[in-house]
Amino acid sequence: MERSFRFLKEGHTVATARPLRLSISRSFVFLALAVIVALLMRRVVIAERAANPRRSPSMSQPASENDPQITKSDEEWRRTLTPEQYHVTREKGTEPAFTGKYWNNKHAGVYKCAGCGTLLFDSDAKFDSGTGWPSFWKPASEQNVGIEEDRSLWMPRTEVHCRVCAAHLGHVFDDGPAPTGLRYCINSAALKFEEKNPPSAATESRQEKPQ
Repeated sequence: MERSFRFLKEGHTVATARPLRLSISRSFVFLALAVIVALLMRRVVIAERAANPRRSPSMSQPASENDPQITKSDEEWRRTLTPEQYHVTREKGTEPAFTGKYWNNKHAGVYKCAGCGTLLFDSDAKFDSGTGWPSFWKPASEQNVGIEEDRSLWMPRTEVHCRVCAAHLGHVFDDGPAPTGLRYCINSAALKFEEKNPPSAATESRQEKPQ
């Protein structure tokens, strides 16, 4: 009787262990497949960029041109910028999508650096990318916008910064519209918008008067 009970108990343990081993094996298989898919996707992106080099911004900027012309201490930047501006421009932060001041701005004007006032982008090159960040297909002046490789995530990206004060602006991707095929994805906190020909006080006063 005792032998039969021991046999049944051991049989139950073996039967319970088998599904557990199968579950662990399947988990390892799914994990391996996920890693393989991620590596393949990365290879596809790299191959696509290599096949279309004209759509990628050039990284061959002389080192001297990348040196900022305006340098301030960390304390000076903290006094000059708002906490959000400091986090984005000096700590390379990213504002949440659809929360920035300019992502849906449709007024005509220019976008300048929030740190130093350098001209960066024009509203003529702004388009609705659906991402929730201000997007441009070209800078207003390539002399004012610098780029460098960013490897902070699992996939390399191209960072965009102000070449005058080295403020972090965002990133540029090769999925934008013609004619450049580029999408400069910029944080609103890194920008300062100046409207072209804003309505004067006299014009606004006339518009407010009842007819």
